[in-house]
Amino acid sequence: MRYKKKRLLKIAFIIAIVALAVFLYFNNSINLGLDLQGGSHIVLQAQPTEERDITNQVMSGIQQVIERRVNQLGLTEPVIQREGDDRIIVELPAVDNPNEAIETIGRTAVLTFRNPAGQVLMTGEFVKNATADYDQYGRPVVSFEMNNEGANKFENITRQYMGQKIGIYLDDELLTNPTVQSVISDKGQITGYDSVEAAEKDAILIREGSLPVPVEVVQSRTVGPALGEISIRRSIIAGLVGLALVAVYMMFYYRFPGVLAAAVLIIYGVLLMGTLAGLQATLTLPGIAGLILSIGMAVDANIIIFERIKDERKSGKTLRASIDAGFKRAYKTIIDANVTTLITALILAYYTSGTVRGFAVTLGIGVLVSMFTAFFITRNVIDLFTHSNLLQSDAAFGAKRR
Repeated sequence: MRYKKKRLLKIAFIIAIVALAVFLYFNNSINLGLDLQGGSHIVLQAQPTEERDITNQVMSGIQQVIERRVNQLGLTEPVIQREGDDRIIVELPAVDNPNEAIETIGRTAVLTFRNPAGQVLMTGEFVKNATADYDQYGRPVVSFEMNNEGANKFENITRQYMGQKIGIYLDDELLTNPTVQSVISDKGQITGYDSVEAAEKDAILIREGSLPVPVEVVQSRTVGPALGEISIRRSIIAGLVGLALVAVYMMFYYRFPGVLAAAVLIIYGVLLMGTLAGLQATLTLPGIAGLILSIGMAVDANIIIFERIKDERKSGKTLRASIDAGFKRAYKTIIDANVTTLITALILAYYTSGTVRGFAVTLGIGVLVSMFTAFFITRNVIDLFTHSNLLQSDAAFGAKRR
């Protein structure tokens, strides 16, 4: 009685885990990468200046500024990564026009305040915040706020140039050239915009800081969503065909245990998709390949278990004893095989980026889920049918072939 109660609790736990996976899948989204969703692929190359060479610190600064700017665009799962010594790769899903994105992420964005003679009085490094707004006449402007040091400096400048014009430039492009009519300290406005969208773009550049050195676009291309749809459709077909062929083989060779393995494989798929959705993972085409490969790992674990049980049955043990000994002997082999795969996946995920990292992450998650299904779900599902004639049969687990 105690054994039955324990077994029912385990089955209830499995049902709860599957229900949670279904809930996560339908209430969270698995993000699609650039190769599946479509979007823009941009490669930026840093340009050295007379004052500054391209160093690792400079590249890190460029990457951080670009990341902040891209995050302000509100895109889903953008990819910003370094390539070589002087390049940055930017992938923007669902962005059809890369030129618009380049205007925001690729500009050096050095804000300067200049006197009538063109001399730089102050730079944007003292600006604490900048937002798109409307002035009292309903015209779009950029409202900015200085930090404490900048407020004192700006107050002295406006006092010195009272009644004169102070030009506000962004990358040597004149934004506005207002006349100082009063002393200004911590807050001000930049006018001259045709739309609030244009004001917002400049506000992002000013707010998120300038690039340490200029960057040049060396590659820009657009991946159409149609290509992604074709890739998804073909990947789904490949996965379903592979799953069906594996299930047929398992049922043919292992009979009823093979049917149970096919059912567990479906549970594995549900748990895997629920886990990816719960983590809000980004799925790429190589990532799908990693998922399909992990299906093979899950099947391999079941085959190892069934073969060990078959060996125990051939030695004359009872079904219960064979199942216990078979699982016990299979654990070490399964752990060894999966841990080596996990180590490889971790190395790839740590040292690579982009699509290769996507492959490694999905493969690693798939392997972890397959180990759980093999050790816990497969064992408890088989235990449910221990007293069934379908498992008592000589042909079960491939112990007797005709």
